Amino acid sequence: MVSRILVAVVGIPAIILIVLYCPRFVLCAALAALAALAGMELQQCVSQQRRGVMVAVSAVLPALTVLWYYGNADAPLGLWALELMALSAYAVSQGGKVKFEEVSAAWLAAVAVAYSFASFLRIGGGAHRALLLLPFVLSFSCDSGAYLAGSSFGRHKLAPVVSPHKTVEGAVGGLAGNVVGGLVFLLLTRVGPGFFGTLALSLLCGVVSQLGDLSFSLIKRQYGIKDYGRVFLAHGGVLDRFDSVLFVAPVVEYALLWLS
Repeated sequence: MVSRILVAVVGIPAIILIVLYCPRFVLCAALAALAALAGMELQQCVSQQRRGVMVAVSAVLPALTVLWYYGNADAPLGLWALELMALSAYAVSQGGKVKFEEVSAAWLAAVAVAYSFASFLRIGGGAHRALLLLPFVLSFSCDSGAYLAGSSFGRHKLAPVVSPHKTVEGAVGGLAGNVVGGLVFLLLTRVGPGFFGTLALSLLCGVVSQLGDLSFSLIKRQYGIKDYGRVFLAHGGVLDRFDSVLFVAPVVEYALLWLS
């Protein structure tokens, strides 16, 4: 509990400082570092190895994708294609020692995980900077609401095989928590898609947030690990703390574009 409180006390002000007040290159560097750690954690989970070429590559490729978006708006399709060919060539050169799931994990990190982290750079390309906090609000509010409702009223299992402690009551509480978080954000910042747009986006992201949580829990369950890492102490690794954010950030990005 002490470590959880410590991470929250340090982490929340750090997020606010970097997102709202630091130069954009600092935000990009922080996102690249998070993407690198996330890619490393995913590869370590899948390969069951703490270090090695594939672990290193899985850290470097996501960081490159994020850095690409610092100065480019278009997706780096050519870069992703070259990365996949390079990963495949390396796997072939190792004569079967590198498994298909290891290549898949590296490319998933380079494309999907990094693309999601880079959403913050694309959202920040001219919009009010407070909007960069919205993916965090619509992820962490859902987590908090789900935890409070699940621990108080949880009776019916939501996905017992994937995540035994999650309940239907907790999922409903997560939706409610997201609505409250989204509307409080709108009230305090006066930016966003308006009352009804924020209400709809909060509900949508409540579903997407929990899908992200369950999706990364499914991977952990398959490979028999409890946490992806320990960088956030009792909160686990980057993928433990930002699993829902990775699903929510692109949804917020495209919702803001559509509703603007």
